Amino acid sequence: MDFPPLIEGVFLKRENRFRAKVNVGGEIFLAHLPNSGRLEELLDPGRKVFLSQVESKSRKTSFDLKIVKVGEILVSVDARLPRFIFQEAVEKGELSDFAGYRVVKGEPRYGGGRFDVLLEGPEGQLMVETKSVTLVKEGIALFPDAPTERGRRHLLELKRALEEGLKAAVVFIIQREDAVAFSPNFAADPAFGQAFQEAIKAGVKASAYTCSVTERGIKIKSQVPVSY
Repeated sequence: MDFPPLIEGVFLKRENRFRAKVNVGGEIFLAHLPNSGRLEELLDPGRKVFLSQVESKSRKTSFDLKIVKVGEILVSVDARLPRFIFQEAVEKGELSDFAGYRVVKGEPRYGGGRFDVLLEGPEGQLMVETKSVTLVKEGIALFPDAPTERGRRHLLELKRALEEGLKAAVVFIIQREDAVAFSPNFAADPAFGQAFQEAIKAGVKASAYTCSVTERGIKIKSQVPVSY
């Protein structure tokens, strides 16, 4: 998927979960950070970032922070994107795990909440929850980077959907290209890790994909193995 035109800046400080201070062209601005994760390994003062300018009278921030440059790697930090990245790849037939499936709708209702995508294919309907991954350590992509009750609840809901006769899958979209495998981050959130193992044991399908990230856009690059 394509990005809007991006502007180069320098990260200065994270002011709260969703707001950062950045330097753009020698001026200081506030930027919306669309990611509630800790991002401690990414958000170092002085790092180059790429931002999209947003003009809205209802906002206190002038930009959306889209990309952080870590060494030679560009990392997309927009946690809103994985659903759309996944949908685009499915519609283009680029994912062998989802060959023959088509997107029925985004954000389908289930129980008291929603999943990200409803697919339909050779084995019937498939509920999919996508997760944004930005943390990579020694080549291993890890999720989450902080405790996530919401993420654990999604896994339990996927398991319940499976028990009610639907197909269910969780897809980890690694928004960078330098991972060779994926694992749940037991150190950051043991409860999520346990729920993940229980969901897999029950039959929930798990896939993980790295992404190619440039200043122009982001797309899935390759599938990597998932460790349980």
